[in-house]
Amino acid sequence: MRLPERAEGQVRIGVALEVPPPYGPALQRARAACGDPLAQDIPPHVTLLGPTVVDPDDLEVVGHHLTDVAKRHAPFTVHLRGTGTFRPVSAVVFVQVVQGIAECEQLESAVRSGPLAQDVRFNYHPHVTVAHDVPEEALDKAFEDLAGFDATFPVDSIQVYEHGDDGVWRPVRSFSLAADT
Repeated sequence: MRLPERAEGQVRIGVALEVPPPYGPALQRARAACGDPLAQDIPPHVTLLGPTVVDPDDLEVVGHHLTDVAKRHAPFTVHLRGTGTFRPVSAVVFVQVVQGIAECEQLESAVRSGPLAQDVRFNYHPHVTVAHDVPEEALDKAFEDLAGFDATFPVDSIQVYEHGDDGVWRPVRSFSLAADT
């Protein structure tokens, strides 16, 4: 994973949709089973905003922005099923989002605006990573082992995760989706 550099006092955040129990822990165990060293450091999630460095003075503005974004989006359902990969471009295997794609795309676009506006390296593709930068055999194992994975869950909030000095991503704030459906 490419992480942006941060200066003294800055925080590295990401914004994502949590994959709740029992599905999140099951995917985390599967990621660990393929030898991914980041399995315990990155909770299973659907990324809306990748790692981003923020000055502490800007966290309040970011919070207001995410509150506004959440108010404009309604809760929805995510259905995860089967596997996919970004190989050969990137050594990643993921579980596919097969329902909730449009909602994820709309949220990602709204989150990545205003104070969080930034260019991205790749077009947005909602997914849950289950193996990253591990040997080809481990990528193949993850792809095969999770091919039958199937989970459906409601999404009623977005989470801000903070990257700790110990390398672990932790949820630090939640914003409830509140628009009427």
